[in-house]
Amino acid sequence: MLSKYHWWRDAVIYQVYVRSFLDSTGDGIGDLAGVRAGLPYLKKLGVDGIWLSPFYPSPQHDHGYDVADYRGVDPLFGDLAEFDLLMAAARRLGIKVLLDIVPNHCSSEHPWFREALAGEPGSPARARFHFADGRGPDGSEPPNNWHSMFGGPAWTRVADGQWYLHMFTPEQPDWNWRNPEIPDEFDRILRFWLDRGVDGFRIDVAAGLFKHPDLPDSDDPEADARTRDSVNPLAWNQPEVHDVWRRWRAICEEYGARDGRERLLVGEVSVPTAREHALYVRPDELHQAFFFDLLGAPWDADAFRKVITEAMQDIAGTGSTVTWVLNNHDQVRTVTRYGEPATEGSGLGAARARAAALLMLALPGAAYIYQGEELGLPEVVDLPDDVLTDPIFRRTGSRARIRDGCRVPLPWSGQASPFGFTSGVEGAKPWLPQPSYFAEYATDRALADTRSFWHLYRDGLQLRKSLPQLGEGTLRWLDTPPDVLAFVRGDGLVCAVNFGTAPAPAPVSGTPLLSSGPCPPGVLPGATAAWWLNDL
Repeated sequence: MLSKYHWWRDAVIYQVYVRSFLDSTGDGIGDLAGVRAGLPYLKKLGVDGIWLSPFYPSPQHDHGYDVADYRGVDPLFGDLAEFDLLMAAARRLGIKVLLDIVPNHCSSEHPWFREALAGEPGSPARARFHFADGRGPDGSEPPNNWHSMFGGPAWTRVADGQWYLHMFTPEQPDWNWRNPEIPDEFDRILRFWLDRGVDGFRIDVAAGLFKHPDLPDSDDPEADARTRDSVNPLAWNQPEVHDVWRRWRAICEEYGARDGRERLLVGEVSVPTAREHALYVRPDELHQAFFFDLLGAPWDADAFRKVITEAMQDIAGTGSTVTWVLNNHDQVRTVTRYGEPATEGSGLGAARARAAALLMLALPGAAYIYQGEELGLPEVVDLPDDVLTDPIFRRTGSRARIRDGCRVPLPWSGQASPFGFTSGVEGAKPWLPQPSYFAEYATDRALADTRSFWHLYRDGLQLRKSLPQLGEGTLRWLDTPPDVLAFVRGDGLVCAVNFGTAPAPAPVSGTPLLSSGPCPPGVLPGATAAWWLNDL
């Protein structure tokens, strides 16, 4: 029987970008054995679970988000036996494990796509994807004007003259979810991993899957590439996608009814409004969907208050809880994002990132932490062109919004690269070069320094577990001076953030329970967050 306590509603999940977490073999690429070795570190940090980036067999054109086999482990990362060892170790430590599943598209090396290329136009093999004749007298123009999110046309022509759709790279053909073979196959994929003990799935591009059945031209065909977001209303957020999440939810609940362990579905949902977002987390669909509006908000008290208020009204109103996130493997790291060029080197970005972390951990609902955020890692902005691997750079030649800088392997120890990330042969190099200043952020130094980001996260997570006011619930806003946000959680837990640079009066007179920086009684310095216990 399922417990009445739903662990996911206020869980804190740590995103493990596997190839950059910890390398156990000396080839410079992180792997599943490295994740297993790092589990005690994550247990000490205090997270409830981990989300693993794709480790399936893949030609790695988009670092595993081009899946060639949904039921295996790429030799880069280990094998199924190593995966089973990782699951067993996580279970012993009480750490949940979520897998990243990619249902919108597969790899061009997937057997079904190879079969489609070998098949005739109109064949059942091609019906699993979006193949279409081109326009123009000789069919040499794409079937419509859509552009890929990663730049260039969303169509590629094959040898017999037809075209296939790919909303990302040509190596990532989109599945045709109107073909019943596709939902049936993904049912089997889910069951394969659920049978191996996983606790749920993070769903890539969860507002995708279905395209407008007529594949018409878009009024703004380059919108996705321009924004690096899924905004083409003809290609994303089609109403039929909700039936898929009902189907997947039923599978998860079937397993939960069998053994009492609740499985989680959390979607990467990028839609225009919090109200549309809320449709994905209705009681019979996804349990959670990442609320990216907080990540995208400028460092401004009014902007944060608006985002939080709308989320609490529209998403929590469905019976779900909001799933807060400040960063992930596709975004500029928080320290750099919150910094300002005019204050470079002042530590303002780091101070704001620390304050944002305490704010997020105080909000009602669940939270996700991207690896390295607990170390205060900045974005690596000066990687040379010849080491960049992001397909956005390969397709456009532009460094704008490329994602390699947030994916540089973690520093664990020592004063020089590879900083304990990789072991094995002498001179082994991480797959992306680590800057020398990563020595300041290595985990061994972070654990030894009680003023570090790591201790702030660890202390916040410990209090979140021990204080009944935190986690799931509601919040009540307090009246504050300009540039300050403050709210009450439950019976007297107050969180306040000063978004300005000048000190402001604290909403509570006493010494804070926890603060993101020095915080004298009665004063809330600029770019600082604090928690107090007080009767308000």
